[in-house]
Amino acid sequence: MSPLEISSSNFQYILENYKEICYNVENAKDKYARSGENVQIMAVTKTVEPEKINFAIQQGIKLLGENRVQEFISKKDMYDKSAQVHFIGHLQTNKVKYIINDVSLIQSVDSVKLAGEINRLAVKNNKTMDVLVEVNIGDEITKSGVAFNDCTELVKSISEFENVHIKGLMAIPPIGCGEDVFEKMHELYLRIGEMKLKNVEMDILSMGMSGDYELAIKHGSNLVRIGTKLFGARKYFGG
Repeated sequence: MSPLEISSSNFQYILENYKEICYNVENAKDKYARSGENVQIMAVTKTVEPEKINFAIQQGIKLLGENRVQEFISKKDMYDKSAQVHFIGHLQTNKVKYIINDVSLIQSVDSVKLAGEINRLAVKNNKTMDVLVEVNIGDEITKSGVAFNDCTELVKSISEFENVHIKGLMAIPPIGCGEDVFEKMHELYLRIGEMKLKNVEMDILSMGMSGDYELAIKHGSNLVRIGTKLFGARKYFGG
Protein backbone atom coordinates (compact mmCIF):
# COMPACT_ATOMS: atom_id res chain seq x y z
CA MET A 1 0.00 0.00 0.00
CA SER A 2 1.41 3.40 -1.01
CA PRO A 3 1.81 6.27 1.53
CA LEU A 4 -1.08 8.07 -0.21
CA GLU A 5 -3.31 4.99 0.13
CA ILE A 6 -2.37 4.64 3.79
CA SER A 7 -3.15 8.30 4.35
CA SER A 8 -6.48 8.02 2.53
CA SER A 9 -7.39 4.97 4.58
CA ASN A 10 -6.69 6.92 7.76
CA PHE A 11 -8.92 9.76 6.56
CA GLN A 12 -12.02 7.72 5.72
CA TYR A 13 -13.88 9.32 8.62
CA ILE A 14 -13.68 12.61 6.72
CA LEU A 15 -15.50 11.01 3.79
CA GLU A 16 -18.19 9.63 6.10
CA ASN A 17 -18.58 13.02 7.77
CA TYR A 18 -18.82 14.75 4.40
CA LYS A 19 -21.51 12.32 3.23
CA GLU A 20 -23.52 13.02 6.39
CA ILE A 21 -23.15 16.79 5.98
CA CYS A 22 -24.26 16.60 2.33
CA TYR A 23 -27.27 14.49 3.34
CA ASN A 24 -28.23 16.93 6.10
CA VAL A 25 -27.89 19.92 3.78
CA GLU A 26 -30.13 18.33 1.16
CA ASN A 27 -32.61 17.24 3.82
CA ALA A 28 -32.75 20.77 5.25
CA LYS A 29 -33.34 22.20 1.78
CA ASP A 30 -36.23 19.79 1.23
CA LYS A 31 -37.65 20.31 4.72
CA TYR A 32 -37.65 24.09 4.41
CA ALA A 33 -38.90 24.26 0.82
CA ARG A 34 -35.57 25.32 -0.66
CA SER A 35 -35.12 22.40 -3.03
CA GLY A 36 -33.21 23.38 -6.14
CA GLU A 37 -31.35 26.19 -4.41
CA ASN A 38 -27.58 25.89 -4.17
CA VAL A 39 -26.04 25.74 -0.69
CA GLN A 40 -22.24 25.73 -0.70
CA ILE A 41 -20.40 23.65 1.90
CA MET A 42 -17.18 25.31 3.01
CA ALA A 43 -14.47 23.30 4.75
CA VAL A 44 -13.03 25.45 7.55
CA THR A 45 -9.35 24.59 7.66
CA LYS A 46 -8.07 26.21 10.87
CA THR A 47 -5.42 23.91 12.43
CA VAL A 48 -6.18 21.13 9.92
CA GLU A 49 -3.23 19.45 8.18
CA PRO A 50 -2.97 19.96 4.39
CA GLU A 51 -3.16 16.21 3.78
CA LYS A 52 -6.61 16.06 5.37
CA ILE A 53 -7.73 19.16 3.49
CA ASN A 54 -6.61 17.70 0.16
CA PHE A 55 -8.42 14.46 0.94
CA ALA A 56 -11.61 16.44 1.58
CA ILE A 57 -11.15 18.22 -1.75
CA GLN A 58 -10.78 14.87 -3.48
CA GLN A 59 -14.14 13.82 -1.99
CA GLY A 60 -15.93 16.85 -3.43
CA ILE A 61 -15.20 19.91 -1.29
CA LYS A 62 -14.90 22.92 -3.60
CA LEU A 63 -14.43 25.73 -1.07
CA LEU A 64 -11.99 26.26 1.81
CA GLY A 65 -12.24 28.81 4.60
CA GLU A 66 -9.05 30.23 6.13
CA ASN A 67 -9.08 32.00 9.51
CA ARG A 68 -5.48 33.04 10.05
CA VAL A 69 -3.15 34.77 7.63
CA GLN A 70 0.10 33.26 8.93
CA GLU A 71 -1.30 29.73 8.97
CA PHE A 72 -2.66 30.15 5.45
CA ILE A 73 0.72 31.35 4.17
CA SER A 74 2.38 28.27 5.69
CA LYS A 75 -0.07 25.85 4.07
CA LYS A 76 -1.35 27.37 0.81
CA ASP A 77 1.32 25.93 -1.48
CA MET A 78 0.43 22.41 -0.31
CA TYR A 79 -3.27 22.71 -1.20
CA ASP A 80 -4.97 21.04 -4.14
CA LYS A 81 -5.59 24.04 -6.41
CA SER A 82 -8.99 22.75 -7.60
CA ALA A 83 -10.70 24.31 -4.55
CA GLN A 84 -11.28 28.02 -4.05
CA VAL A 85 -10.17 29.71 -0.84
CA HIS A 86 -12.10 32.36 1.10
CA PHE A 87 -10.60 34.28 4.01
CA ILE A 88 -13.11 34.17 6.88
CA GLY A 89 -11.18 35.32 9.96
CA HIS A 90 -10.59 38.76 11.44
CA LEU A 91 -8.32 40.60 9.03
CA GLN A 92 -5.98 43.46 9.95
CA THR A 93 -5.30 46.04 7.27
CA ASN A 94 -1.56 45.36 7.34
CA LYS A 95 -2.17 41.69 6.49
CA VAL A 96 -4.31 42.22 3.38
CA LYS A 97 -1.22 42.32 1.16
CA TYR A 98 -0.39 38.72 2.09
CA ILE A 99 -3.67 37.26 0.84
CA ILE A 100 -4.95 39.61 -1.87
CA ASN A 101 -3.74 37.38 -4.72
CA ASP A 102 -4.39 34.00 -3.11
CA VAL A 103 -8.04 34.09 -2.05
CA SER A 104 -11.11 34.47 -4.25
CA LEU A 105 -13.20 36.26 -1.61
CA ILE A 106 -12.76 37.94 1.79
CA GLN A 107 -15.75 37.27 4.05
CA SER A 108 -14.76 39.39 7.05
CA VAL A 109 -14.89 43.02 5.90
CA ASP A 110 -16.29 45.11 8.76
CA SER A 111 -14.97 48.66 8.25
CA VAL A 112 -14.41 51.30 5.60
CA LYS A 113 -10.73 51.33 6.56
CA LEU A 114 -10.31 47.63 5.77
CA ALA A 115 -12.31 47.92 2.56
CA GLY A 116 -10.16 50.88 1.54
CA GLU A 117 -6.95 48.92 1.95
CA ILE A 118 -8.42 45.99 0.01
CA ASN A 119 -9.39 48.42 -2.75
CA ARG A 120 -5.93 50.03 -2.80
CA LEU A 121 -4.21 46.68 -3.19
CA ALA A 122 -6.78 45.44 -5.69
CA VAL A 123 -6.05 48.49 -7.85
CA LYS A 124 -2.32 47.89 -7.47
CA ASN A 125 -2.75 44.27 -8.57
CA ASN A 126 -5.15 45.13 -11.39
CA LYS A 127 -8.05 43.12 -10.01
CA THR A 128 -11.47 43.43 -8.39
CA MET A 129 -11.79 41.78 -4.98
CA ASP A 130 -15.02 40.09 -4.00
CA VAL A 131 -15.97 40.54 -0.33
CA LEU A 132 -18.72 39.91 2.17
CA VAL A 133 -19.59 42.39 4.90
CA GLU A 134 -19.38 40.70 8.30
CA VAL A 135 -22.23 41.53 10.68
CA ASN A 136 -21.97 41.10 14.46
CA ILE A 137 -25.58 39.97 14.59
CA GLY A 138 -25.45 39.18 18.31
CA ASP A 139 -23.65 42.39 19.35
CA GLU A 140 -21.03 40.24 21.09
CA ILE A 141 -17.96 42.13 22.32
CA THR A 142 -15.75 39.08 21.67
CA LYS A 143 -16.61 39.01 17.97
CA SER A 144 -15.70 41.26 15.09
CA GLY A 145 -18.19 42.55 12.55
CA VAL A 146 -20.18 45.71 11.99
CA ALA A 147 -23.15 46.34 14.28
CA PHE A 148 -26.48 45.29 12.79
CA ASN A 149 -27.85 48.84 12.78
CA ASP A 150 -24.74 50.17 11.01
CA CYS A 151 -24.51 47.52 8.30
CA THR A 152 -26.53 49.24 5.60
CA GLU A 153 -24.51 52.46 5.84
CA LEU A 154 -21.27 50.50 5.75
CA VAL A 155 -22.39 48.66 2.62
CA LYS A 156 -23.23 51.99 1.00
CA SER A 157 -19.81 53.40 1.87
CA ILE A 158 -17.91 50.35 0.62
CA SER A 159 -19.90 50.34 -2.61
CA GLU A 160 -18.08 53.54 -3.59
CA PHE A 161 -14.80 51.64 -3.98
CA GLU A 162 -14.44 50.70 -7.63
CA ASN A 163 -12.25 47.62 -7.10
CA VAL A 164 -14.22 46.06 -4.24
CA HIS A 165 -17.33 44.06 -5.11
CA ILE A 166 -19.73 43.20 -2.27
CA LYS A 167 -21.21 39.75 -2.87
CA GLY A 168 -23.25 39.41 0.32
CA LEU A 169 -23.12 39.18 4.10
CA MET A 170 -21.51 36.93 6.69
CA ALA A 171 -22.50 36.37 10.32
CA ILE A 172 -21.83 34.12 13.30
CA PRO A 173 -25.05 33.98 15.35
CA PRO A 174 -24.46 33.49 19.09
CA ILE A 175 -24.41 29.90 20.30
CA GLY A 176 -27.86 28.86 21.47
CA CYS A 177 -29.60 31.98 20.16
CA GLY A 178 -33.18 31.88 19.00
CA GLU A 179 -34.31 31.51 15.41
CA ASP A 180 -35.27 35.18 15.39
CA VAL A 181 -31.56 36.09 15.22
CA PHE A 182 -31.08 34.00 12.08
CA GLU A 183 -34.21 35.47 10.52
CA LYS A 184 -33.13 39.00 11.40
CA MET A 185 -29.93 38.38 9.47
CA HIS A 186 -31.84 36.99 6.50
CA GLU A 187 -34.17 39.99 6.42
CA LEU A 188 -31.17 42.37 6.40
CA TYR A 189 -29.66 40.42 3.51
CA LEU A 190 -32.89 40.68 1.50
CA ARG A 191 -33.40 44.34 2.34
CA ILE A 192 -29.95 45.37 1.16
CA GLY A 193 -30.40 43.31 -1.99
CA GLU A 194 -33.56 45.24 -2.82
CA MET A 195 -31.63 48.52 -2.72
CA LYS A 196 -29.79 47.70 -5.98
CA LEU A 197 -26.61 49.51 -4.96
CA LYS A 198 -23.62 49.96 -7.22
CA ASN A 199 -20.97 47.23 -6.79
CA VAL A 200 -23.33 45.28 -4.51
CA GLU A 201 -24.96 41.92 -5.24
CA MET A 202 -26.57 39.99 -2.44
CA ASP A 203 -25.63 36.56 -3.80
CA ILE A 204 -24.14 35.00 -0.66
CA LEU A 205 -25.47 34.74 2.88
CA SER A 206 -22.68 32.99 4.77
CA MET A 207 -24.25 31.79 8.00
CA GLY A 208 -24.19 28.51 9.88
CA MET A 209 -21.39 26.34 11.27
CA SER A 210 -21.04 22.79 12.58
CA GLY A 211 -23.61 23.23 15.35
CA ASP A 212 -26.31 25.18 13.55
CA TYR A 213 -25.93 24.85 9.78
CA GLU A 214 -29.32 23.19 9.25
CA LEU A 215 -31.05 26.00 11.14
CA ALA A 216 -29.10 28.54 9.11
CA ILE A 217 -30.29 26.94 5.88
CA LYS A 218 -33.86 27.24 7.14
CA HIS A 219 -33.31 30.98 7.40
CA GLY A 220 -31.78 31.61 4.01
CA SER A 221 -28.10 30.74 4.32
CA ASN A 222 -26.57 29.54 1.06
CA LEU A 223 -23.03 29.04 2.35
CA VAL A 224 -22.33 27.03 5.51
CA ARG A 225 -18.89 26.91 7.14
CA ILE A 226 -18.09 23.46 8.54
CA GLY A 227 -14.94 22.58 10.48
CA THR A 228 -15.37 20.20 13.41
CA LYS A 229 -18.23 18.23 11.85
CA LEU A 230 -16.02 17.52 8.85
CA PHE A 231 -12.51 17.13 10.24
CA GLY A 232 -13.20 16.24 13.87
CA ALA A 233 -11.77 17.91 16.97
CA ARG A 234 -9.01 20.33 16.06
CA LYS A 235 -5.35 19.98 16.86
CA TYR A 236 -2.79 22.75 16.60
CA PHE A 237 -1.04 23.06 13.25
CA GLY A 238 2.32 24.78 13.64
CA GLY A 239 3.64 27.33 11.20
